[in-house]
Amino acid sequence: MDRLLDGYRRFRRDAWPDRRRLFERLADGGQQPRAMVITCADSRVDPSMIFDTSPGELFVVRNVASLVPPYAPDAAHHGTSAALEFGVRVLGVQDLLVMGHALCGGVRALLEGTPPEASDFVAQWMAMAEPAKQRTLAHADKAEWQLRCEQETVKLTLDTLLSFPWIAERVAGGRLRLHGAHFDIRSGALSVLGEDAEFAVVM
Repeated sequence: MDRLLDGYRRFRRDAWPDRRRLFERLADGGQQPRAMVITCADSRVDPSMIFDTSPGELFVVRNVASLVPPYAPDAAHHGTSAALEFGVRVLGVQDLLVMGHALCGGVRALLEGTPPEASDFVAQWMAMAEPAKQRTLAHADKAEWQLRCEQETVKLTLDTLLSFPWIAERVAGGRLRLHGAHFDIRSGALSVLGEDAEFAVVM
């Protein structure tokens, strides 16, 4: 905690004077992000840094392995779905990006089994990505399984997003665009999913 507070003090000393007017505008006028990013909770993956954005530009949802549960408006707790509803229906974002990443622990647990310490919630959460695992095992060499499954999980999430009627309606009407991407932690390279269903590095 001391390290976090030291960071806050640097923020107040070095960054706040230049950012104060931005935060005042955001406080007075509310947030109006044009894009929403669903990405992993992994501490090595920071969308604001990767896309070089300022506060107020991205509406970000982070969870294990960048997954979205199927549309199910019931009495259960749906944190990711609630954020989707707010971002899409209330804020009216125009672009929704699902970004996976290299060395994803959630995907590794899907492929190799969940460690006992993560059996209460992670195993059930990652079970949603079982179709991505099966596609990976059927079409990739073992040496490629991790990367291929990370990419297949992004594709699966994009398909799942269309189970939300108000997302499918906006996509069909051209008011919302869905995108997929994969970030390589080691190289810093971002690959984007193309219309050919393949990932290509952004140049």
